Amino acid sequence: MDADLKNLQIDRGKRRSAGASKWATGWIVVGGLVLLAIGAWQWVAPKLDAAPMVEVQRATAVSAANAPNAVVLNATGYIVAAHKIELAAKVVGKVNWIGVDKGDRVKEGQVLVRLEDDEYQAYLRQARGQLVNLQAKLDEATHGSRPEEVAQALANLNSAKADLDNAKVSLDRARNTVKENLGSQQSLDDAQGRYDSAVHRVNSLEKAYELVKLGPRQEEIDSLRGQVEQAKGALAYAETNEDNTVIRAPVTGTILERAVEKGEFVTTSFVGDRGAKGYVVSIADLNDLEVELDISQNDFAKLHSGQRGTVTTDAFPDLKYAGYIKEISPEANRQKATVQIKVKVEKPDDHLRPEMNASVAFLADRKPVGAGNAPAKPVVMVPAAAVREGAVFVVLDGKAVRRAVKTGAAGNQSVRIEEGLIGGEDVIIGPPPGLKDGDKVRMKA
Repeated sequence: MDADLKNLQIDRGKRRSAGASKWATGWIVVGGLVLLAIGAWQWVAPKLDAAPMVEVQRATAVSAANAPNAVVLNATGYIVAAHKIELAAKVVGKVNWIGVDKGDRVKEGQVLVRLEDDEYQAYLRQARGQLVNLQAKLDEATHGSRPEEVAQALANLNSAKADLDNAKVSLDRARNTVKENLGSQQSLDDAQGRYDSAVHRVNSLEKAYELVKLGPRQEEIDSLRGQVEQAKGALAYAETNEDNTVIRAPVTGTILERAVEKGEFVTTSFVGDRGAKGYVVSIADLNDLEVELDISQNDFAKLHSGQRGTVTTDAFPDLKYAGYIKEISPEANRQKATVQIKVKVEKPDDHLRPEMNASVAFLADRKPVGAGNAPAKPVVMVPAAAVREGAVFVVLDGKAVRRAVKTGAAGNQSVRIEEGLIGGEDVIIGPPPGLKDGDKVRMKA
């Protein structure tokens, strides 16, 4: 056993060959690298040769009658109230009471503001008194003389006639005495004077008696009637001014702005920055809203009065409102090269506010299909993301085939294809960058 063990011991005195060791190490390293390269190639090669995964959607062909309206133009503008009213006072005065605030909803005829009315009440009483005075004079003239006045005039006339008879007797007596040389000429002249005076007085009282019986002249009555009408006008004016101190809502709507406070002065003339206010509140009916847009003159030919559109806002992009062109400005803006139009929102709700940003997608008109018209060809619609540089990629036998297409008007998220597709093709949505005609592709499940 000892001899055998000795034979198994390594003789460390013998030196290894240095050249053989280096070559062995080199071959081992090369072999490892080759094995790694083969493994990497087996893992990478399928990846390089794999077709890209794409999302597809089938192009749909629908009848022209059922096709969605195409969008011919998109424009942005602002929502405005169709009729915004800056409610002003018709009389000057100081605000005594205000009963609304910004955002309040009011009804037509509701009292909003009261002005101090002491002066207007005084003018009103004065006008009423003047009318009563003139009306009494007119009634007096219209009714004529009273029986007592006629009787008084007749009594005065009879008294004058009695005086005349007495004067006639005195005159005759004076003439006889002068004729018999018993009296002087002076007494005769005095008697004659008294008699003539009595005659004139009787004539005057006879005329007065006739006038009393006839009553006032028609011209005087007409003059008094005119003065009464003038007084009625003054009274109506005073009543109107007094009533105008109470400011009411002209329409049912919402208060957009409160411009005055209690104690502030309201005027109807010049308005300064820090002086009297020209209006008390601004009000509008928020159920009557419009979108105001400036349309470029290059796009103006695409629109016409009554054309329909879909209204959206930046604040609520998911909400859509139907509308139509209600107003087209009769003149263009030279500086902006635009034409202003207004689109009426048919059914606004509480989400819409004046001065909001809004977008309008104007829709193409549907052509009516009459009895004599040929049936319209089907309309092919594809997603807007499928069109790139005037072409789409269609998946055929696992390959992407490029098809040049002619696009029409665009919808909300789709595009009408006029030429190049017939419907039913599987088009690639959002083709990957670098995708070429004939490349292999794989469709997502």
